[in-house]
Amino acid sequence: MNWLLPEYIQDMLPDEAWRIESIRRDVLELLRRSGYQLVSPPLLEYAESLLINDSEDMDLRSFKLVDQLSGRTLALRADITPQVARIDAHLLNRQGVTRLCYAGSVLHTQPAGLMRTREPLQIGAELYGHGGIESDLEVQRLMLQTLALVGIEGVHLDLGHVAVFRSLVKHASISPALESELFNALQRKDVPALRGLVADLPQDVQTAFLALPQLYGGVEVIARARSILPAYPEVTAALNELEQAAAHLKALARGIGIDMAELRGYHYHSGMVFAVYHPGSHDAIALGGRYDDVGKAFGRARPATGFSMDLRQLHGLLAKREQPKAIHAPYLQDAELEATIEKLRAQGNIVVIDLLGNTEYQSELNCDRQLVLRDGKWVVVEMKN
Repeated sequence: MNWLLPEYIQDMLPDEAWRIESIRRDVLELLRRSGYQLVSPPLLEYAESLLINDSEDMDLRSFKLVDQLSGRTLALRADITPQVARIDAHLLNRQGVTRLCYAGSVLHTQPAGLMRTREPLQIGAELYGHGGIESDLEVQRLMLQTLALVGIEGVHLDLGHVAVFRSLVKHASISPALESELFNALQRKDVPALRGLVADLPQDVQTAFLALPQLYGGVEVIARARSILPAYPEVTAALNELEQAAAHLKALARGIGIDMAELRGYHYHSGMVFAVYHPGSHDAIALGGRYDDVGKAFGRARPATGFSMDLRQLHGLLAKREQPKAIHAPYLQDAELEATIEKLRAQGNIVVIDLLGNTEYQSELNCDRQLVLRDGKWVVVEMKN
């Protein structure tokens, strides 16, 4: 059965493909008007260029093959973000703020969540060259505006900050091995495991680590965090940023949550991280964060923040919509008919020429009007059922 596709790989049929293309154009136009310039990296690169910071997660998600020309290992991109970082660091080489956007397919060895494809259509924006809260707010606001533009409403925004965890590790001089175990326990929100791991750490650090899984909820969590976590400069700065972001974005989301144990992308994120959720999806529908260190892999670290989303996932949340109806035209060698068809198309109408002329198949052409010759002129009339 050579027409079957691999698991979690799907064709896009006309209704879905056209609507996703429309969404893609609308989002890119919003990004263009916001000052973001479009880049289009290749689907295939040397594996080491795509595995940022030796990320084990990215390594497991990436399809790999051997290049017959060089003998080196190639990878099919599982994320476009490191490619855009490479373009900023190595090709554009600008000194000031650079805003870039992209849209393209990525491939995953495993689906990212329930009912997800292994070939997401990723679209996103990245801002380089500014390390302040202002660029984080710009990217987060643009992400929420993008979702509103395509018709995704009632979203919930979750905010976290990896600097809190990093600060606790640094001030307690925690070894890399223990850091990895603490990270895994926090990801599972496994408090009993955490309790055993922090038993030999200073009391204030123990208290902080054990509190992190419980510091989840509304914006009030920030005040609780201030009263529980050590007043390290990095922790205070992180809480200030979360507070500012929540206040700035509250009008754009139905709810805002704070999760102090959120460490998604910890191995390459360096500051605030964020995710958008929708009642119609089990998984986050948009993700982003600050990743100031990624450019190091390409010889030039730059402050960076950005977001990405999967257009195919967004399409699944929208109400189904049929393609617009077309105008039926007969197949005739008639100069006036051809001129009328061109005029209608120039006005934005869909005009389909019926090559077969068989009324049995006309319903497949998706027409609700037709061109007919009346008094020597071609005019559009409603089609009879």
